[in-house]
Amino acid sequence: MSPSAPVITSASGWTAKSWGILLTASLVVGLDALDVSMVGIALPSIQDELGLSTSALQWIVSGYVLSYGGLLLLGGRAADLLGRRRVFLTAVAVFALASMVGGMVDSGALLIATRILKGVAAAFTAPAALSIITTTFAEGPARNKALGIFSVFGASGYSAGLVLSGVLTEVGWRWTFFLPVPIAFVAWVAASRLLPKDGPRPAGGYDLPGAITSVAGMLLLVYTVVEAPEAGWAAPSTLIQFALAAALLIAFVAIERRSKHPLVRLGILRSGALARANLGISVFFGGYIGFQFVVMLYLQSVLEWSALQTALGFLPAAVIVAFGSPRMDRLVARVGTARTIAGGVIAHLLAYVLFLVVDRDAPYVAGVLPSMVLLGIGFTLAFASFNIQATAGIPDHEQGLAGGLLNTSTQVGGAVGLAIVTAVLTAGGEGKTGSDALLAGFTPALIAVTVLSALGLLIALSGVLGRRAATEPAEEPAFVLVD
Repeated sequence: MSPSAPVITSASGWTAKSWGILLTASLVVGLDALDVSMVGIALPSIQDELGLSTSALQWIVSGYVLSYGGLLLLGGRAADLLGRRRVFLTAVAVFALASMVGGMVDSGALLIATRILKGVAAAFTAPAALSIITTTFAEGPARNKALGIFSVFGASGYSAGLVLSGVLTEVGWRWTFFLPVPIAFVAWVAASRLLPKDGPRPAGGYDLPGAITSVAGMLLLVYTVVEAPEAGWAAPSTLIQFALAAALLIAFVAIERRSKHPLVRLGILRSGALARANLGISVFFGGYIGFQFVVMLYLQSVLEWSALQTALGFLPAAVIVAFGSPRMDRLVARVGTARTIAGGVIAHLLAYVLFLVVDRDAPYVAGVLPSMVLLGIGFTLAFASFNIQATAGIPDHEQGLAGGLLNTSTQVGGAVGLAIVTAVLTAGGEGKTGSDALLAGFTPALIAVTVLSALGLLIALSGVLGRRAATEPAEEPAFVLVD
């Protein structure tokens, strides 16, 4: 940050400008969440109007999260080198433009293309926003409180998106693409007035080969997983695509080891807490995004709920997160991030198991609401804790990298988890069409979600049961970064 933006070390030192900076950066996170939840509710309407298959439909979600996750590290590097303010303003403007175009297209392929462009924009906005916060508020109680507010904007954006999408989809799904435009404009104006000007650019460069190989490898991996049920898991084309994806990802690691300016300085992963946070959040979010995709389709296509009913059905989870996230700093200070993360993962696992075994004819209060309450509790406990765990002990000049790395793990985990669940859903409904296919694949898909969550629990428990986690303080202790 520039000298005009002093680091805030305590709650008593917060000024009107520091609040403005925090709220502006958080608004963009809320916008991202708003966009994701609105698209989720609108998927069945988009599928009907544009005639998309289930596997093609998932690319409206995956196209966004993969380009988002695949380029986050480059976005974090760009924020550190070009300046957080400059990157933030440019990316928000591109996001608004892509939203406008997405609401006007009549082709599934073009719609997916606009979603990919929005993901690219978010990949540069998110790490810039997170590093703006972590360099404005010092590590400790001030930063924990700021990150709690940062998280609550995500929850509030998601809950607002659910309600607005339910209403707007009844009018026309295109309005769910138009709505983010004025919000992005407000964020851009606020940022242009509040964010301090960027200082001199530090020396450094960009790792474009690393960005290309990582994005290409992840896109190919997700594409192969989604298409494998139709082509055959043992088909030559499937095996070749898996091999190419693996080769691209291995090439990415090799490039990072040799690059003068790597996207990921691999030494940063030597921290057990940082590595555990990134791996844990990828599985955590992957299970949830797969659950959301399957259940939203099921409620609207099989149970014939309206878009508004579906939105309100998911709303309790988001309300719980919005209420609980600002209070998480106190709980983390008392029990540590490893335990709060484990509690959140357990809550999600219970939510999926309940939804799997409940009577499908049960009323909402007995059949759906308990899972939604547990999902809200899980996100409240885990999400802010993952952010605290992953960014603690990181020097200011690498906060963009740390934020980008965590968000990359989140989005890539979401894309891979969704691809796995979609593949299981498609395979389970093979030979059937329409709602019959969805109904046949529903239970296997939920089992896949539950297995992913169980894997996440093993990762979380490794933090609780490990020797270091046994004495973990409120924040992860600083550690020496080794190349």
